[in-house]
Amino acid sequence: MTKHGIHEKDTGSSQVQVAILTERINELSGHLELHPKDDHSRRGLLGMVGKRRKHLNYLRLHDKVEYEKLLKDLKLRK
Repeated sequence: MTKHGIHEKDTGSSQVQVAILTERINELSGHLELHPKDDHSRRGLLGMVGKRRKHLNYLRLHDKVEYEKLLKDLKLRK
C-alpha cells in the first residue's frame, strides 16, 4: 500500500485497490492449484478479477500514466 498509495494511510485509491486485489488473486490462484475442486474459492477469485479489471479501466480512462506504471510494477498484461 505504501508503494502505490498517494499518502501513508491510503487504502481507497484505485492504485492501492489494484495492488491489494492482485496480491489476493495471486494467493488464491496458488490455493486453487492445490485444490482444483474448490468452486467457492474459484467464484471469489473471478469476482476479484472483475473488480480489479474495473479499477484498471477507471485508471486507464482518468490517469493513463499511472495506469501504465501500475501495469509495469505489478507485471500485469494488457
